[in-house]
Parts: sequence; structure tokens; C-alpha cells
Amino acid sequence: MQLLGREKPYVMAHRGSMAIRPENTLASFRQAVADGADILETDLHLTADGVFVCIHDATVDRTTNGSGTVAAMAYADLRVLSADCGQPEYRGEHIPRLEELLDMLPHDRALALELKSDVFREEGVCRALATLLGETLTRTVVLSFAVDRLLAVRRAVPELPTGLITMRRLTPHPAVHMMGVFWPLLLVNPFYVWMAHQRGQLIAPLDPKPDTRLGLYQRLGVDAVLSNNPGETRRKMSRSHPESNRR
Repeated sequence: MQLLGREKPYVMAHRGSMAIRPENTLASFRQAVADGADILETDLHLTADGVFVCIHDATVDRTTNGSGTVAAMAYADLRVLSADCGQPEYRGEHIPRLEELLDMLPHDRALALELKSDVFREEGVCRALATLLGETLTRTVVLSFAVDRLLAVRRAVPELPTGLITMRRLTPHPAVHMMGVFWPLLLVNPFYVWMAHQRGQLIAPLDPKPDTRLGLYQRLGVDAVLSNNPGETRRKMSRSHPESNRR
């Protein structure tokens, strides 16, 4: 994934700008774009009636004023819920359909979709996702902690890049395009980034509060930095490298 005109490391907005807006809402994604994030990351579930929706949990209980399992609910039932994450000023926010995120995604930004359930092991679901992505497919990576979901995507849609999130793997997995490696593993294996780059893979450390480690990541040459607050992360990166024109 190469974003023309944007220097690495890319800033990846974790569930949007979730530190200051309700996670995985259009308000959060718009804030991330305004903050200058290069990649918008979100979580993906499928509703009972086959709608791809942006929500982290398998249930709506934590982030909305409703209750129930996403996979058992029709989108019409999800749409009426407030996805304010307990922030009353955002009571009008709802659980977005993936189409809504695609509609607001600028043409010079990328998308990272974490596949949150085993429904993404089904070929038909993977193909439906690829069809929905359309031209955005070339600047999208699908992520998961589960290798089998990623392999299912690769079988169904070989051109869609995949990324493995891992809490324990000490070397890059050979079958994916990106590694979202839990950041302490980069200290255990200081050659992690080098090994990935030798295979043409990207590294985006699993570290949603990265600001105190930005110097480390820049020295290691990681490709993207995940952040709950992409605006603040970008400002700190600019202060540490003022000669870099990231726009």
C-alpha cells in the first residue's frame, strides 16, 4: 500500500479519532481526516440482513444505548441506536454502514478494515466485501488476529491486501502483506521490521497510544503508526522531524 504524496510512517487512525470522538462513528472518521490521518482504521461486522457495519464489539451494548448481538440484528434496528459511547453531545451518531465510510473517504487516504467475526471465512462474504469496496480496494487492507480469515480473503479476492495482528509472533508471517505486531515484540526481535521489508511486507505496530515511542518507530523504519489521537500523534511527529513535509 503506497499513498502518493504522503511520507512514511503513515498515521493510522484507530477507530477514527477515538480519543476525542465516539469510536467508529462518522464524527470520529471525519475528525481523523481533519487531523491528517493517512489511513482510517475501523472494525467490521455483518448484520443479519447482510450489511457491513463499522463497530468493534460483537454486541451493541458498550458503544450504544441498545443491547443485542450485531449478527442477529437487521441494520434497520441498529440504525436507530445512538452510538455516542456515553458522550451525550454525540447522541445523534449512529453505527455507520461501510458504504458511508467509503463515501466520505478522501481519494488520497487509505482504509484498514479489521474483520471481527468468522463470517469472513465465507467466500461469498469476502466477494461481497470486495464488490462494495470497488475502486477503494487498491488502497484497502483487511486485518485480523485470525490467520484463517485472512487466508479466506486471499482465496476469494487475491488482489485485496491482508494484515495479521499478533500479540506473540516473533517473526513476520509469510502469507500476509502487513504485520500489526504488538509493539514490545519489536524490542524482543529488533530485526522484525528488516525481516518484513525483505519480504516486501509492511509493519504497523499494535500500539494505539504510540506518542512516547515515535522516535523508536522512526528509527526502526515502521511503515505506519496506529493512534487513538492521530492529530496529536501527527503534531508530535512533525515537531520531532520539522524538515519533513508530510502533506
